[in-house]
Amino acid sequence: MSRPGRVLLYAAEDALHIVRRRLEGICAAADLSLQELDVHVITAPTLRLDLPADRARLEQTVEQLKPRLLVLDPFVRLHRIDENASGEVAPLLAYLRELQRRHNLAVLVVHHAKKGAGRIRAGQALRGSSEFHAWGDSNLYLRRLGNELTLTVEHRAAPSPPTVTLELTQRGEALSLEVQAPSTPEVLAPTSIDDRILSTLRNSSRPLSTSELRAQCPARKATLYARLTQLTTTGQLVRCAEGYRLAPDEPVLASS
Repeated sequence: MSRPGRVLLYAAEDALHIVRRRLEGICAAADLSLQELDVHVITAPTLRLDLPADRARLEQTVEQLKPRLLVLDPFVRLHRIDENASGEVAPLLAYLRELQRRHNLAVLVVHHAKKGAGRIRAGQALRGSSEFHAWGDSNLYLRRLGNELTLTVEHRAAPSPPTVTLELTQRGEALSLEVQAPSTPEVLAPTSIDDRILSTLRNSSRPLSTSELRAQCPARKATLYARLTQLTTTGQLVRCAEGYRLAPDEPVLASS
């Protein structure tokens, strides 16, 4: 069930004026006004979740504002631990889980993928320890393959929806990711074994043996023999010493 509410955002990599411009652009693309949304931005220059003092400050802020959603972007700017060491990553993620449960809010953490990991499974492409993949109740993977931008979703306790194709679009000064309608695949009419036999011979400069036809027109041996016999009986094919060829009234590819 949807439960809208206050959002608390910490964008570690951008200056405040850039954060505001991006939020305004997203709102403009969605036909919303930023002034009408209950969004709060953490303005502290740094937030180190591996430090007890910063954890306490964040929890005090959450306690005061009571957000429904806490967004931390990106994870790499929130600590100075070794992301590859499970023993260092697990306690930090456990703190976020405790924060989520104690204050009844959703925690969204932005994390980067490994370089050159575009062809492996999305969950395995995350940088650092496998603790990240195991921690998320819902993981959203934004990936670019060639010119295509896709969003894949994994849920811990629900089936995953189909992959969505996205496109970064600009409307005036606003930039936003928009879902692209899936293209309708071209449906080809089924091709019968007769059509495949005739097409193969039509594009051959010489007669073809039964074994050659079977290799190019996959079918059961008995079925292929039956169709060759029928096509010969109806005058569409001619059987010769080298195999089968089209009847004279059928166009044949000239040999060079």
